[in-house]
Amino acid sequence: MISVSGIRGRVGFGLTPEVVARYAAAFGAWAIAKGPSRAVVLGRDSRVTGPLFHGITRAALESVGADVIDIGLTTTPTLQLAVEHHHAAGGLGITASHNPIEWNALKFIGPDGLFLSAAQGAEMRALVEQGIPYATWDALGTTRFDGDAIARHLDAVLALPFLDLAAIRARRFKVAYDACRGAGGAVIPRLLELLGCEVHAIELESDGRFPRPPEPVAENLGALERLVQQVGADIGFATDPDVDRLALVSDAGRAIGEDYTLALATRVVLRHRTGPVVTNLSTSRIVDDMAADRGARVIRAPVGEVNVALRMRTEGAVIGGEGNGGVILPELHLGRDAPLGVALLLQLLVEAGEPLSAVVGRFPRYAIIKDKLDRPAKPLDAVYAALTAAFPDAEADTQDGLRLGWPDRWVHIRPSGTEPIVRVIAEAPTTADAKALVERGRELLAKLA
Repeated sequence: MISVSGIRGRVGFGLTPEVVARYAAAFGAWAIAKGPSRAVVLGRDSRVTGPLFHGITRAALESVGADVIDIGLTTTPTLQLAVEHHHAAGGLGITASHNPIEWNALKFIGPDGLFLSAAQGAEMRALVEQGIPYATWDALGTTRFDGDAIARHLDAVLALPFLDLAAIRARRFKVAYDACRGAGGAVIPRLLELLGCEVHAIELESDGRFPRPPEPVAENLGALERLVQQVGADIGFATDPDVDRLALVSDAGRAIGEDYTLALATRVVLRHRTGPVVTNLSTSRIVDDMAADRGARVIRAPVGEVNVALRMRTEGAVIGGEGNGGVILPELHLGRDAPLGVALLLQLLVEAGEPLSAVVGRFPRYAIIKDKLDRPAKPLDAVYAALTAAFPDAEADTQDGLRLGWPDRWVHIRPSGTEPIVRVIAEAPTTADAKALVERGRELLAKLA
């Protein structure tokens, strides 16, 4: 699968050592030809196949003359920040993010610390087809190791001017955390300790043997909900394997939905900064509600972190992100960042002076249904046209598939960029209303198939 952020596949099927080597070499050649230096930062998450592909990727980068800065087991936002820190030509992350254990992937990062744009990705992939310019024996790259990237990342988070570190530490928050054996085990507990928290954590071993589906959606967080209840935690955090997404469990022991991460972080930032908020077309209306409460405008962009980041840059947004638990703060960097989200949520609890469940309880609750359907062989244009005709009173947005919106509900149909499926996401005041929108999309897709 080729997407805006990179390539991914099931190991041993679509994703083989040969494919990894070829794309890594193409990226390295593209990066050093376009970037400010010959340096490429390399890191991986905790997946079982990570060490194998790490070695292959490092050799592939050296083979085209790139000088590798290896930061080892790390998070995606740490890698993005390391690219900026080293003024590198780019960064390459070995991570399949939330995908199941049999998947792995390469994520390509440009010299600005952002994932490649569509145009940059096309340029890089052209080398795969046209031929990769490998280096001769006397021009091969080298590798050096940087063991301080995570510490620099945490220092940057703690240096944000509107975090009241003294107040957070004085609260001695009791925090539950589920790392799902991802890279977060090496990062989040340390951050919580620096913030003076009492930490109760599960699945910290960074071995990639996920004990549950690794996507931090509500239905996968039962163990964290129980931990919050058992220890009487003020809040529960869960991250995906590469630690760019953050999900929350309230003090009541209930997973409140990953869309609330961005919404609540937005509430904090808008108390200290004035400007628009950018999020994607599949993000809950709760972000609009929280922004409206502070008098801010919400702008929608196509799904994909780079699409949101670029729109944030264009609009001068003060915060943005995606409803999957991804928070982006330009003052830190233009990438989704779970450690950032952790700090902002603790700041929220300090400023609110009340439990998270009480903060959430003051805002409308929406039912959001996320469905995955097999992708038909035929184009989806017929489905989009039929849906638009069926709902003439809706506001249609065709930036990314089709999103139909009303004042209190919406439905979004789009082909996934990470799996061979079509995503149908709907939100409404009740579960029945949201399901009805999803079922309409399912019916039309079935006819197309």
